[in-house]
Amino acid sequence: MNKIHPGLFGLKKSNRDFSQKEAWGKNQFNSAFPAALCCYLASKNIQANYLAVSNGEFKPDFISIKEVFGIKADDKDAYFAFEAQHTPYQKFVVGALPRTDLVVQRESTGECLSGLEVKLTALPDNTTCDLNEVAYGCEIVVRPDTIVYLACSIAAGFSAELGDLLPTIKIKDWSEEKHVLEKINAVVMAIESLSVALEQKQSAFLLQPIWKTLGKSPKLAENCLDVFVWSNAGFAHFISSMANRNPSATSVTRQTRTAVWLYKMLSDIKDHKKFSHKKIIDNLSYNTKNDKAFASAGNVTHKYMACPRLIQPAITKTEIKAIILGGGQQLLSPERRFDAILFNSPGLFS
Repeated sequence: MNKIHPGLFGLKKSNRDFSQKEAWGKNQFNSAFPAALCCYLASKNIQANYLAVSNGEFKPDFISIKEVFGIKADDKDAYFAFEAQHTPYQKFVVGALPRTDLVVQRESTGECLSGLEVKLTALPDNTTCDLNEVAYGCEIVVRPDTIVYLACSIAAGFSAELGDLLPTIKIKDWSEEKHVLEKINAVVMAIESLSVALEQKQSAFLLQPIWKTLGKSPKLAENCLDVFVWSNAGFAHFISSMANRNPSATSVTRQTRTAVWLYKMLSDIKDHKKFSHKKIIDNLSYNTKNDKAFASAGNVTHKYMACPRLIQPAITKTEIKAIILGGGQQLLSPERRFDAILFNSPGLFS
């Protein structure tokens, strides 16, 4: 009988060797497991939840994993490249294109079919864990490179139409907070309008799988896993709706700054065919660290993700053994946190 090596469902061809422990580190697992979960959903003919623009407004829908990947998950030519460049976007940026979490390719040709950001998120988060489970939400933390990929994805979707759809907003000095705030309503409205205009050409952009626990306990819920997929239009809408468009504001929040970054990147593509993401992110910081673009807590994201499968995810905890294969769980290296150890050691306080 052949020995089953550690592995993840569906990820037969990849730039990671899941038979080796180094492929199971925290950062690696957090992008690889979601890809395997998508493959598992596809094998069950279950569509992912799609957070997109439909009929001119944002609302949850469904999308097949084939549409997300650009190829059937079980196609023998499907190749999963993690922490890789989605090279079709290189033409939009000055300098090196950042890497994204997952690039799905055709193995035979190397063609990039889909470039996806991946955010594996816990349900509920700290802001919603004490609420009724129908109000549970996930925190999402977004890095600056995600916005680079969003700008490229939107530009690729519109192609030559971007020049006609994106209004020109003249600002004396984009690095000066006060000058930007004077025109912030126009900037945010431009992003909002683009998200609606992109509806017919929107595409999968960000995978946000969820894992659900019983409240804030470390125990998984019976139905504990599912996949939410943000389209580029849906995520742009999300950014525009969180940004503060009040020109009387005294400062630029992270969410507002993200809308400014996105507009400036797209504006530079419109005017110069490409943008310098490093200059935009570094120069348009507005006295806030740019280690992350922004974070949104579960009490904010809930209304965007609310649907029956946020309450009862599609995949049960007993199915996890069909996704993590060959004893792969034994190669995981979970963080050792003192507060977690104390929380799970009630005998210490008896």
